[in-house]
Amino acid sequence: MLQDRYGNDLTTASAAARDAYQAGMDSLMAATPGMDTAFQASVTADDGFALGHISLARAKQLLGRGHEAKAPLARAHELAAGTTPREQSQIAIFDNILTGQGAAALEAIHEHMKSWPRDAMALAPATSVFGLIGFSGKAGREVDQLALLEPFAKHYGDDWWYRTQLAFAQIELQMFDEGRRNIDQALAGYPKSAHAAHIRGHLFYELGEREAGLAYLTDWMKDYPRDGLMHCHNSWHLALWSMETGRLAEAWRIYDAALSPAAAWGPQINVATDCAAFLARAEMAGEPRPVERWRQLADYATKWFGKPGLGFVDMHTILAYAMAGDGKALAGFVESPRGATADLLAPMARGFTAYAEGDWNGAVDAIDPLLPTHERLGGSRAQRDLLEYLVTSSLVHGGRTEQARRLISTRRPQNGRNGGFPLAGL
Repeated sequence: MLQDRYGNDLTTASAAARDAYQAGMDSLMAATPGMDTAFQASVTADDGFALGHISLARAKQLLGRGHEAKAPLARAHELAAGTTPREQSQIAIFDNILTGQGAAALEAIHEHMKSWPRDAMALAPATSVFGLIGFSGKAGREVDQLALLEPFAKHYGDDWWYRTQLAFAQIELQMFDEGRRNIDQALAGYPKSAHAAHIRGHLFYELGEREAGLAYLTDWMKDYPRDGLMHCHNSWHLALWSMETGRLAEAWRIYDAALSPAAAWGPQINVATDCAAFLARAEMAGEPRPVERWRQLADYATKWFGKPGLGFVDMHTILAYAMAGDGKALAGFVESPRGATADLLAPMARGFTAYAEGDWNGAVDAIDPLLPTHERLGGSRAQRDLLEYLVTSSLVHGGRTEQARRLISTRRPQNGRNGGFPLAGL
């Protein structure tokens, strides 16, 4: 029986199907372009290959084309009975993910990995800050993420994908030396991995190394296609560093060319969240508020994320509504909260609205209590710095500069290095 590169048996007799499937796996794990076409080639070579179909469905979802996942998901179900127990279990995991049953999927992954610890495709959805643990809404989920990954070191060794995910979990917990060793090892093993390059960028961010991060990621991105899964988000990092190092024209050029809803290709989640985060940080750094850009973003958020349910996206959607002055859309989120972080929607709405209207004390009063447990919202620390900076900026605007310095220096000390915090008046 043919196997994937982790030694897992595959129910296909076609070497072409196996090779295309493996190419799709690597593309998915590295965020390089072509994961969907590789999985499509796999099932074209062998229409009876169930894992090819379910992986194609998962790729469509990751690329923001979930409406195209129904047919390959249905075909995987038709074929599941003729596959191995491992493949059947993996199909069930992805079925849960594709149908919005995240908690059930995570539980199934935990059970699955007990029997097949080297099934990286099954483990992958539980990893990273956008994974099932990352978006679980739980306090302490960063510790949970590392606790999930560490025991698998004996099974994966120096595998570049595993070291990438382990490094991110470590960096999010400020284990910078360990994270550096693992991400450098991952990049040595697979230099073209956009996920690994992105996580190396996070290490630069966490250490406050803006110029070094900008130079590194600019160089890495020069050969990365616009249709790569991480193009939008890695461009966000470049835009932030450009702004924070005084390259304002370049920061706005990147926004308009690679982030804006009018220009960006990227999963909708990245466009909606990265645009809001950049626009807010630009204003906090002293740039005038671009109302039309906020309105464009609010319309985009309504199109793709008009109902609450995923805390990380909800945070940025609420922010866009508040800054665009769309009180009606904002009220819909507050009046009908959903999801694991539904309790956070009302205070975020109050705080963002207060900030938008210049009510600095109101913004602090609403958002500051959320800071100790904002990991519940999901995403990375670099992304959730938006909340820290918003409170700090409000304190500065309200004339409480010393309190602002104490807050941000305590919560984000590393980002004050090399030029200070990117906030006007601090």
